[in-house]
Amino acid sequence: MKRLLRSVKILRVVARYRLDTFFDGMNLPFYLRVLLKLLPWRYMVAADQPRGERLRLALEALGPVFIKFGQMLSTRRDLLPDDVAEELKKLQDQVPPFGGAEAQHIIEQSLGQPVSELFAQFEQQPLASASVAQVHKATLGDGRDVVVKVIRPGIERTIQKDVALLYSLAQIAQAIWADGRRLRPVEVVAEYEQTIFDELDLRKEAANGSQLHRNFDGSDVLYIPEIYWDYTRSNVLVMERIHGIPVADVEQLVAQNTDMKKLAERGVEIFFTQVFRDSFFHADMHPGNIFVSRDNPQSPQYIAVDFGIVGSLTPEDQSYLARNFLAFFQRDYRQVAQLHVDSGWVPSDTNVDAFETAIRSVCEPIFEKPLKEISFGQVLLGLFQTARRFNMEVQPQLVLLQKTLLNIEGLGRQLYPELDLWKTAKPFLEGWMKERMGPKAVYRSIKQQAPDWLEKMPHMPQLVFDALNQVRRLDDSRARDLRAYAAARDELERRHRPTRYLGVALILLAVVSGNDQAMDWLASVSAASWIAAGVGLYLVVRR
Repeated sequence: MKRLLRSVKILRVVARYRLDTFFDGMNLPFYLRVLLKLLPWRYMVAADQPRGERLRLALEALGPVFIKFGQMLSTRRDLLPDDVAEELKKLQDQVPPFGGAEAQHIIEQSLGQPVSELFAQFEQQPLASASVAQVHKATLGDGRDVVVKVIRPGIERTIQKDVALLYSLAQIAQAIWADGRRLRPVEVVAEYEQTIFDELDLRKEAANGSQLHRNFDGSDVLYIPEIYWDYTRSNVLVMERIHGIPVADVEQLVAQNTDMKKLAERGVEIFFTQVFRDSFFHADMHPGNIFVSRDNPQSPQYIAVDFGIVGSLTPEDQSYLARNFLAFFQRDYRQVAQLHVDSGWVPSDTNVDAFETAIRSVCEPIFEKPLKEISFGQVLLGLFQTARRFNMEVQPQLVLLQKTLLNIEGLGRQLYPELDLWKTAKPFLEGWMKERMGPKAVYRSIKQQAPDWLEKMPHMPQLVFDALNQVRRLDDSRARDLRAYAAARDELERRHRPTRYLGVALILLAVVSGNDQAMDWLASVSAASWIAAGVGLYLVVRR
């Protein structure tokens, strides 16, 4: 009954915001096109607003789970038209907070102690509220300022119900929509389900934060707050409270004489360091999660929070991605096409010449602009959209990377409009490739493997002896198999010998009957001669 009532509410929202217009022009079955025309609200409610805006308003009306789903969709520019993706970016993840007393009860139940014993001070009024959790200010007994993140009560049941409905809608879309199979809406919902349920376990976010903290320990470009594991559970996370300027507050940054050029360039440096040095990157770096330290504005330091979504790349993906970037900016489109094939991002039987031509037609116009105006994120998007025409499978790790790059790039241009992303990134990529593939890399690999060789050296005689024994056993086994095969073949030959004699006799009889005109009694059965010859030949050659 609850699911039915929820479905009725969704239908009302669909009617109110005329989401049925998204299906206009699609290649739907005849009966569905008729059904769309018969929907009563099509003649009662006008679709005056742009489609992206109507979709955004509908998701806001459906509540926090759908809002978060819309936010996730806004990052999938490989699946959505640009106008819809741009509108979904405007979704705000601000929802009314739940009661502070209820949050305090959850904390006490999870940590097994009263708040008064856990903290010297705890503010019931939330500092911020989101769809999945809200944050409270607190102070530890030793005076350290912290924030306490608490999962919204009952949110898991709400998510389960709404995700079940999303699956139903995705399955319907995949069944009736011509592009449904290519865009794989069911897999998109599955990706969202995994992401949002991961966010419900704050221990995973804490682990991500701890890893990032270690990766940038002592760094003067990025600071990651400390996680307090003794106070962290699946539904409660306690983290060092940071004091910085929101990165989007450009006026305040300028007012304290921040070096905006260096700030923008350091954002790019952080991104490429996380992706290529650590292969572990903060994948939710929108302005709400990024702050700038008030200390030393001439050498500004970023501060990042909210580590629920992180990404990583394999060494192979790192290498192919770096080489793609370098090949693109050298206009070596053949290399870009070949790298896509070599990496397995497109099928191995892809026509590389046709793929190269398609990439050139998309990318060459970009170089008509000044280099500083070229968007790395849009380059990736263009490459993915072109590759999709050549049956490129959606690469989740690359989609997450592209989303993060778009965030970083947009943020950098907002801070310093003259930012030349390529000028900042190229030395990093070239240095990384040299370190990865140059003589030093070979020496480092040998040096790393030397201890293993030295450790195994005393056992080498035994290992060689075992290997030779294994080869001998394989040879003996192969010899036994060959002897068994020969014996079986001889036995089969012996059994088939009489039938082969019969076959030869039938062939001779056919020859005689077909050529000896003196044998009148056989002259009238020439068809039988052919049959006898065929049967005889079969008996002779059959194994």
